[in-house]
Amino acid sequence: MAFKVGLLGLGTVGSGTADILLNPEKRHPLLKEVEIYKVGVRSPNKPRSVALAPELFTNDLDAIVSDPMVDIVVEVIGGLEPARSLILKAIAHGKHVVTANKAVIARYGEEIFSAANQAGVYVLIEAAVAGGIPVIEPLKQSLCANRIHTVTGIVNGTTNYILTRMQTEGGDFESILADAQQLGYAEADPTADVDGFDAADKIAILASLAFGGRIKLSEVYREGIRQITADDIAYAERLGFVIKLLATAHRDLHQSANEPEQLQVRVHPTLVPKEHPLASVNGVYNAVLIEGDPVGQVMFFGPGAGSGPTASAVAADLLNIAAILKVGRGTVTQTDGTPLLDPLLACSHQEYCAIAPMQELVTRFYTRILTQDSPGVIGRLGTCFGNHDVSIESVVQIGMRDNLAEIVVVTHHVREGNFHKALEEIRTFEAVCTVPSLLRVL
Repeated sequence: MAFKVGLLGLGTVGSGTADILLNPEKRHPLLKEVEIYKVGVRSPNKPRSVALAPELFTNDLDAIVSDPMVDIVVEVIGGLEPARSLILKAIAHGKHVVTANKAVIARYGEEIFSAANQAGVYVLIEAAVAGGIPVIEPLKQSLCANRIHTVTGIVNGTTNYILTRMQTEGGDFESILADAQQLGYAEADPTADVDGFDAADKIAILASLAFGGRIKLSEVYREGIRQITADDIAYAERLGFVIKLLATAHRDLHQSANEPEQLQVRVHPTLVPKEHPLASVNGVYNAVLIEGDPVGQVMFFGPGAGSGPTASAVAADLLNIAAILKVGRGTVTQTDGTPLLDPLLACSHQEYCAIAPMQELVTRFYTRILTQDSPGVIGRLGTCFGNHDVSIESVVQIGMRDNLAEIVVVTHHVREGNFHKALEEIRTFEAVCTVPSLLRVL
């Protein structure tokens, strides 16, 4: 029995996926039953590194997703369109779908999964988050008996590479970004990575799975790393921290029963204590730390992108679907005639999660303030913070910069709204010249 795959795209991930399927020896034996039937590419006659027969190639991607011989469509072309339309058309024609497209899933997941549930097909997305790290399926299955309360991840390799080099070399953001672009670790247009859009897509997907509800991407708070300076990296080091771009989804388990549950879902650079498990995740590597009851903490670590790692995740999803088809689990119907899908593999969330506004977040802060070097400035800062219920852990005058006193403040856990009100007032002080840095502390 052969399961026929329509492969949309033969770039980095598509080529890696084809290589796995063409070389199944010493892998799971079910891979031998998964066959590449058609490959949709923009230029069918272009020379390829993968040894596929020329007759498999076509530039008519619509024909692939509607071909009755195709069992599973693998979408690895990326971008929003035509990827979204092709996925929906594949579903409408009864095809199961495997995709590595986090942008499409984060933005159009409701439409795609509703269509898939109605059609009785699976849309599997392991490759959409953290490349080769298996985290989607564990959230769906291995950890599903847990009450998850926090998912925290380094889920963008480009920003982690840049921040790691800033930490080890003391360089500035712009110069290291330019170097990362030359080395191929950053895109020519790095916006999606360095401004946090990519990480926001991924944490929206992880939060949806962890907390059993849909996430509106527009409600995910997002900050990138452009504002991080070599000075911030150095001061973090002196204080016992490293700076990482963290994507976090958190549920407050201490809310009272009569309060509506709200999640925190956010992406921003964060000072991470050096002893924390995520502090040592460096370079292009990714990691996702999941905390739940009763499991406690579990961390998934590995390569977050690239041909081999992402193709590994794509192939795993293909095997899951092939296994379902092989034993006939995809043909059962309910009493009303609608298909019955495996509830541990399908995505059936209907309700949207409520996202708490950022001003309600309770966290620690690091801020750097440049002031005139005059008596009483530190005392006045402390009084202002106290008036806004902001408790100070430490306040240190680091030294002088351009004849200005450089003061670094680290708070205890405080309400974000209170902290920003205090900073608004501090910026009006005659002695205060600027507040160049403001970061949250894990």
